[in-house]
Amino acid sequence: MYGYHYGFYGFDWTYILLIIGMLLSLAASAKLKSTFARYRRVRNASGLTGAAAAARILRAAGITDVQIRAIPGSLTDHYDPRTKTVSLSQDIYGQTSLAAVGVAAHECGHAIQHAVHYVPLELRSAIVPAANFGSTLSWPLFLIGLIAGIRPLITAGIVLFSLAVLFQLVTLPVEINASARALRMLQSTGILGTEETGGARRVLTAAALTYVAALAASILQLLRLLILAGGRRNDD
Repeated sequence: MYGYHYGFYGFDWTYILLIIGMLLSLAASAKLKSTFARYRRVRNASGLTGAAAAARILRAAGITDVQIRAIPGSLTDHYDPRTKTVSLSQDIYGQTSLAAVGVAAHECGHAIQHAVHYVPLELRSAIVPAANFGSTLSWPLFLIGLIAGIRPLITAGIVLFSLAVLFQLVTLPVEINASARALRMLQSTGILGTEETGGARRVLTAAALTYVAALAASILQLLRLLILAGGRRNDD
């Protein structure tokens, strides 16, 4: 019966999966912004800026070949293993808040992962090209295959999108581990006390939730592709 796979009266019920994923991502993003806004107003007792905290952590870890630089934007902080550079945004680089040193420490956590050859980080770096390729071509191939009834294109689209999901899956433990390293270093280097570390932990936990939401949204999207592909198979 028409509508069994695509909902009643032609409505594609699988859009519900997209909506759920979108709501999860929005909720995680809102949580991060509110938590960051709260702790960016709390000055750390050591008075160190994000850049100074990053420098202290890298020295304590015995890392001398990583540069620290300021970049524009908000929450655009990242570590680039290709150039060995910790890039800190305006809200982090020169600020002395708990949020600033927490985020800076997190990026240094990635630098430490790189230095010790942390396997999940190396795996993530290795699959970046494939994940980018998959996320770009998966939907065009899938839609063409679905409309034209070309099964190999549908399968190719699903396989390529799976690579993007794999990237999200590998990213999650990388981010959680970087935060764990960051919190340990913040305390062991004396940048934050025990009570202050709780604030940094809340910021980093909120950031981790955005990666959890991204993974959940990707899995729901993959599930939708599989459902649509199954419906097309039954229609053949």
